[in-house]
Amino acid sequence: MADQTKIATGDRQVWLGLLARAPAEALAALWSGYGARPEFQWLRTPEIGGVMVRGRAGGIGAPFNLGEMTVTRCALVLADGTEGHGYVQGRDKTHAETAALIDALMQTGDADTVRAKILEPLTRQVQAARSARAAKAAATKVEFFTMVRGEDQ
Repeated sequence: MADQTKIATGDRQVWLGLLARAPAEALAALWSGYGARPEFQWLRTPEIGGVMVRGRAGGIGAPFNLGEMTVTRCALVLADGTEGHGYVQGRDKTHAETAALIDALMQTGDADTVRAKILEPLTRQVQAARSARAAKAAATKVEFFTMVRGEDQ
């Protein structure tokens, strides 16, 4: 089992966030190319529920309840005792299970292989999609300017 104190909290937050936001199809494709699926036992089978999403007016105002969002979560433990957790938006139990397995593997000696075969390609895909979306939005941007009219002088 990996020593939990050696894993930086920020690093784990980054990969859990990436797994949660990743398109399910992209993650499934990378996971199928990873290789052997490790043996595990469920701590919490995938379950669907809701969480309250909070917002702030202008990003700095008083918090308010924006509404509920559906999430799927699960927890598992590998044969060596390493725990993995998966939380994903929506009702995709397979996505949550895959995220939990990858989370657990990232806390073992296989972390470098998982990072190279799954997390880094997934990061590139997410960044490419974000760049494409930003480019599409930029193409519709309208620049307004004011010209000085002769009668205003």
